[in-house]
Amino acid sequence: MKVDIDRIRKYNVSGPRYTSYPTAVQFREQFSSTSLENYLLSRNEKARDISLYFHIPFCFSLCWYCGCTKIITRDQDRADVYLDYLKSNMDQLLPILNNASEVTQIHFGGGTPTFLDPGQIHDLGESIKSRFKIGAGSENSIEIDPRRLTRDHVRALRQAGFNRASIGVQDTNKTVQEAVHRIQPQKTNRKVTGWLREEGFSSINIDLIYGLPRQTPELFEKTLEDVLELDPDRIATYSYAHVPWIKPSQKLIREQELPSTDDKLRMMKMAVERLIDEGYRYIGMDHFAKEDDELSKAYEEDTLQRNFQGYSTRARTDLYAFGMSGISQVGSLYFQNYKDLPRYYGELDKSHWPVQKTRWLSGDDRIRREIIMQIMCKNFVSYDSFEERWEVSFHSYFKDEMEQLRRFAEDGLLAWYDNGFELTDEGRFFVRNIAMVFDRYLSQAKREKTFSKTV
Repeated sequence: MKVDIDRIRKYNVSGPRYTSYPTAVQFREQFSSTSLENYLLSRNEKARDISLYFHIPFCFSLCWYCGCTKIITRDQDRADVYLDYLKSNMDQLLPILNNASEVTQIHFGGGTPTFLDPGQIHDLGESIKSRFKIGAGSENSIEIDPRRLTRDHVRALRQAGFNRASIGVQDTNKTVQEAVHRIQPQKTNRKVTGWLREEGFSSINIDLIYGLPRQTPELFEKTLEDVLELDPDRIATYSYAHVPWIKPSQKLIREQELPSTDDKLRMMKMAVERLIDEGYRYIGMDHFAKEDDELSKAYEEDTLQRNFQGYSTRARTDLYAFGMSGISQVGSLYFQNYKDLPRYYGELDKSHWPVQKTRWLSGDDRIRREIIMQIMCKNFVSYDSFEERWEVSFHSYFKDEMEQLRRFAEDGLLAWYDNGFELTDEGRFFVRNIAMVFDRYLSQAKREKTFSKTV
């Protein structure tokens, strides 16, 4: 598969990543505990597969590029307090869940989840097992910073039930690492991936970022070589979004050291072509996986989804998030916890839901979410399936959108069929652009201020 740089330049505009629709910028600070509880009780009248997300916000040091919700501290005792509040947060949900519902997916994100020491990992793992019914085939993943990881951490994670790990690497060249305040030798990456495999982790993902300060196509090629040496099951190659007006820590990065747009696009082209040549399947946007990995299987079996962790398996599960800033996605409702730690603690101290923002989906939101997620995850939209499900004509409902799609078809990015349309191989690189056609909340001004570039 080849990437056309000129085409990328044409479509490289600002737009959402569609980890949800409507996106988080449409959430509102309107919350009723009665409405939430009544809806969740109704939703849980029957047993459902569920997914659990735990946000661990603490980091030992600041990576200057980072856009995550985080707290920089070296005091690990703060994690003990936080774990107590996570337990309280879980206990709020238990009376509402159906007792027969099974957990099919658990994810620890951050921050740095491996800020927790092995004892704290064991404590949280046991707390989850004692509260929820964990399915036998549950996919349990954790984001790892290898710089302070020990073998005891890895053993504790396996004992807690984790079977998949995502390692933050970003770039393996020291000159780039110095520019973003994250020194991480390749020998550390090699050691940690070895530990994970020896302890029985079934899937290892590595995260990379292109567009960082001091990066060049030549240096990024070396990073790709280093990562391929580790033979990960999945690779994610994220485009760095420099938005210091949104993420103040990025003000520490020297803008004059950022690569040019052309160099950044060359790095993206290099990554896509090289990883596909090496046998990785292009899942979508920035995700690649080996053919036998669960993510590849989900793509084939129509169980791939987009949520706040990016592309993941186990579509159609209800997602419950615990911890500060966590976003739950349950049917037609999104609800987000407070991003401010004292406020998160304070609401739980009062036995209140620590929810700051919600978004109830209208009928139109649900229709558009389904179409956008089909574009993002299946690369195909069926008119017949849409009309059968929603009992309206696709061409009538999306008359204006169909006109807007013509430019993508004219550029060879989209193919028309009698019963639907499909993204071509080249069109898959512009999946965000095509999905944006169906987003009724977008405006040019909002895109430029809020979202990263689509390619």
